[in-house]
Amino acid sequence: MTLLNDKQNLAHEVVEDSNPTHNTDFQSIINRRLNRRSILKGGTGLTAAAFFGALPLVGCADDDESSIGRPIVNNNAAIPAQGDLKRPDTLKFKAVAHSTAETMSVAEGYKAEIILPLGTPLISGIDDWKDNREQSAESFDWRMGDNHDGMWFFGKKGHGYDAKASENGLLVMNHEYVNSEELSPFGYHVIQDNNAAPIFKNRRLASDVRREANCHGVAVVEMTRRADGIGYEMVLNSKYNRRITSSTQSQLAGPVAGSDLVKTKFDPTGFQTRGINNNCGAGLSPWGTYLTTEENFLGVFARGQDASRLTAAQNYGRKRYGATENFASSGYLWHTPEAKDAKISDEFSRWDMTAVGATATDDYRNGFNTFGYITEIDPFDQHSMPQKRTALGRFAHENCAYAPVEQGKPVVFYMGDDARGEYIYKFVSKALWSNKDIGAGLKAGDKYMNEGTLYVAIFHDDGSGEWQPLVHGQNGLDASNSVLPFNGQDDVLVFARAAADTLGATKMDRPEWVTVSPITGEVYVTLTNNKYRGERDDQPVSATNPRSYQARGKARGNDNGHIIRWAEAGGDHAAMSFEWDIYLFAAPSALSAENLSQLNDNNDFSSPDGLYFDPRGVLWIQTDDGAYTDTSSCMLLAALPGNVSDGTLKTTSAGQQTRVGMRANNDNIKRFFVGPEGCEVTGITLTPDFKTLFINIQHPSNTWGAVAGGSTPRSATVMITREDGDVILAESFATDVRTT
Repeated sequence: MTLLNDKQNLAHEVVEDSNPTHNTDFQSIINRRLNRRSILKGGTGLTAAAFFGALPLVGCADDDESSIGRPIVNNNAAIPAQGDLKRPDTLKFKAVAHSTAETMSVAEGYKAEIILPLGTPLISGIDDWKDNREQSAESFDWRMGDNHDGMWFFGKKGHGYDAKASENGLLVMNHEYVNSEELSPFGYHVIQDNNAAPIFKNRRLASDVRREANCHGVAVVEMTRRADGIGYEMVLNSKYNRRITSSTQSQLAGPVAGSDLVKTKFDPTGFQTRGINNNCGAGLSPWGTYLTTEENFLGVFARGQDASRLTAAQNYGRKRYGATENFASSGYLWHTPEAKDAKISDEFSRWDMTAVGATATDDYRNGFNTFGYITEIDPFDQHSMPQKRTALGRFAHENCAYAPVEQGKPVVFYMGDDARGEYIYKFVSKALWSNKDIGAGLKAGDKYMNEGTLYVAIFHDDGSGEWQPLVHGQNGLDASNSVLPFNGQDDVLVFARAAADTLGATKMDRPEWVTVSPITGEVYVTLTNNKYRGERDDQPVSATNPRSYQARGKARGNDNGHIIRWAEAGGDHAAMSFEWDIYLFAAPSALSAENLSQLNDNNDFSSPDGLYFDPRGVLWIQTDDGAYTDTSSCMLLAALPGNVSDGTLKTTSAGQQTRVGMRANNDNIKRFFVGPEGCEVTGITLTPDFKTLFINIQHPSNTWGAVAGGSTPRSATVMITREDGDVILAESFATDVRTT
């Protein structure tokens, strides 16, 4: 989620651009590729038969466009979805119009309700949210946090997880960051001290910082079906209701646990840290636990002037993650309250990574290294400790999606690093999947997520791609590396970005949410936008990031973003090669030169971010935009994709040829929901019976989400149901599916 293009909220994420390399991109690669002759003759690209065998054509290219020589899959003849409810052939709801209203709008026949806004108590004995009143910092241990983000609905039967249960469940969601003007309605207090060291010139109040720390993290909320059978309500005082915050003790698990790189004053052994932070997208594990991500963790840390106390490699490792000398985010400043106001000795000093002590266990220079991981939470065990799965690498994790599991094969997870010019990764477990591990909780996580191989994606100029392993001792990842010596696998994982640099990974336009089609098995990733594309020498245009254009009177760049996808060789997610194309280019429909997917007023959008395939194969697309908001607020669209290479070759206004998926039309993509003015639409989950869709709204403006008669807007969850109680998108099916 992160940046609203170039617009930031107070205390929002830090704009982080810390990749100094000149790796060959998806960009320059393609200048030497993708001429029609080489593709149609076969070249070295992968063919359709290699993935799915001979399948019928259901579409063709326009006469004026070059055809990519791979047939289109009839997805409806493929794998049936859960409950034998297959994907619809077309989308038959009426598209929602553009809107910049203060309210939200949803497709006709549906109802959208605000639930669980910021500050909602999870237990009795805590006052309801009151406008223009500062809620106590401590109370947020039992209130909904701020800026709701990624989430998942866990069906519950008895006391455990049941993937098919819908009457009762646990709704688990992230709280990514804070809007300080909501939490501190009487002012964002900063005390200036011009005589202090640079990172302490602006100090904040202890109570404000404590409140913000407790507003970050994750909420677990038990939900039960309402009496009328449509929608849900919270189970107040449920034993499962809890908050996990930036103050919650967490376990480091996997190869980095116990490393010298994560030893701190808090835990000199290097096995624990305190807090999870800036939790953005989320996902489900195959065994039924919650996978949350730590994205823009840089913003809550500060670093003073300590370069002379560190080695060149240590300095580079910090800089590669944006932590330069005298860095302190102007929004958070969590390190600045007076020590005398701390409830525990290092409550605030732990956010200061400056090397001041004799050793790393005398200060918090390594505290920064304990953040930036996929973190596993068991929502059904309220006493369990969050597990930071370090084997999956450390970077600005946007979300984590697993490929469909198969008995006796490795478990595969896909991830994106959300920063301009960063990379796409996958993790392949050492352990082979067993269906017996469903419901095994964190023990299954230990089995499948603590040992395995982390890979980074490289895209070649022939339309194929490969995965390179980030393994110590291979491909220059050893102590002889001149930029950052890798002395063990812990170095490789803590500095995964630098390791990926060494392997020549492909720079992308902010890789965000990842999702895997349950029908084709293909992997989709949103590339939200990138103002530097085609503007900086290290980020030229390429076939995978092929647009650079002027819009809104600004410099050239990729203002609107796109969605890329790939098919793994042989349909095997552990394969080392793949084939790719660009599923959709986002653009205003009137921006004809950049509207390569031929979007119209019913389905045009900008800055795709959240992405989710539901079990039926419907793709849901969410936006986090600042480029098209004069026409429409951020939105949710439903889509019915084809498969890789189902489209054409096109040339962008920047002169770059690329592969574009099947054109958009009113049957295969439509706008389903538009949020209130000023918001981001994010986080999405569907109940197992398909009857309730939950999404989240961040940083709304005006009075959206405010208490009755109040004026302070609040982030919240939106619960979407059909007015008749039928399944979501029921109108798109040929038969009545109410009893399915």
